[in-house]
Amino acid sequence: MSHLTPGSADELDPAFVFDFRTYDEDLAPNQRWSTWLDVEPLMRGPEPRPDWVVTSQGAIDTDLGILKTGKEADVFLVERADPLDPDGGVVMAAKRYRDTDHRTFHRAASYTEGRSMKRSRDERALKRKSTWGRLVAAGEWAISEWDALKRFHELGLPVPYPVQIEGTEILMEWVTHDGETAPRLAQTRPAPDLLASYFEQLRDSLATMVQSGVVHGDLSPYNTLAAGDRLLIIDLPQIVDLVGNPQGMDFLLRDCANMCTWFRARGLEVDEQELFGELMAHAF
Repeated sequence: MSHLTPGSADELDPAFVFDFRTYDEDLAPNQRWSTWLDVEPLMRGPEPRPDWVVTSQGAIDTDLGILKTGKEADVFLVERADPLDPDGGVVMAAKRYRDTDHRTFHRAASYTEGRSMKRSRDERALKRKSTWGRLVAAGEWAISEWDALKRFHELGLPVPYPVQIEGTEILMEWVTHDGETAPRLAQTRPAPDLLASYFEQLRDSLATMVQSGVVHGDLSPYNTLAAGDRLLIIDLPQIVDLVGNPQGMDFLLRDCANMCTWFRARGLEVDEQELFGELMAHAF
């Protein structure tokens, strides 16, 4: 039996050799360790995951500031990167639902009709509008959007890729065009050919939704993004059950009207009643 000597490193089995590197534990006030491994597997995005998703245990999340504000939530930019692999970092959008003192859910009751909660205690708290009920509401809307993002992504719908959810924060793909945040459709003035393409994409997306029994519920040119020649749908916490919600069809018609009004104003002859009828044919 042979014994290794100090000068015989070349005899070591490569399987037992590894590169050990340390991380600096001092973080800036706008930083935190990545929460990727802190959340349960179901709280992470669907597979196969895009290759830009950072899963390193040594990654750091750096808050880069606010991107936009809304009635229910604010969206921030967060960079996730491993200090030992800085070129592999990514900037994501972090949607953070507001606390109970600074949140105003718009017509929440009409959107949530037909939904069921797993815990009767939570449902009672919601109805009483107690402090716990308001906390449950924030989590309910975050989970609703998370589930919708995952479901729509798996259906092939054009939505930002959902990276993870923790509490009332959803990390998702930051949709860009030419290195900048993709503009909302309402901010654009597309040429006729692109305008027609956007409408075809919209019609296909709405058809896929109704075939799956759901309605966006608050669709407008302000919560769709124009990323070059692609139209993406965002802001999904109020997703509505087409059949289970008594107002499901009303929400669908309103979505059609909101979008058709904008497209007509840009010169494309479309009709919300015609679009609604076409979609209803897909639903039943």
